[in-house]
Amino acid sequence: MMVYNIGMKMKVETPNAMLPKGSPHSQAIISNNLIFTQGVICLRPDGTMLEGALEEQVKQILNNLKAIVEHAGSDLSKTIKTTIYVTEMTNYDKVNEVYKEYFSEPYPAREIVCVKELPLKANVEISLIAEK
Repeated sequence: MMVYNIGMKMKVETPNAMLPKGSPHSQAIISNNLIFTQGVICLRPDGTMLEGALEEQVKQILNNLKAIVEHAGSDLSKTIKTTIYVTEMTNYDKVNEVYKEYFSEPYPAREIVCVKELPLKANVEISLIAEK
């Protein structure tokens, strides 16, 4: 387990989810008993992009987030808030269908924001905040 203590915050890094490569950010940070994840797109842990149906891409994203949060000593049921970026609002319902497979009542607070473009031409990016 790679958890680095950096003063009042700890860096979390697991090979079971996409790792930041060449970009100045952390996979996740723990601060004040909260886990803040990076924005995750549909990259496999080996760094290759998952192509195919949007639903499969969202599952890859949520599996990456699950691996990060579990590595930090928590689980998705402790998620407080998610932020979701999509490149097309027409994907809203598809994202919701997969989202409900990973989260249950009470659902985390969240927003879905439509943006012009995401890194590596991804269709969806999700980050979350969870309790440790």
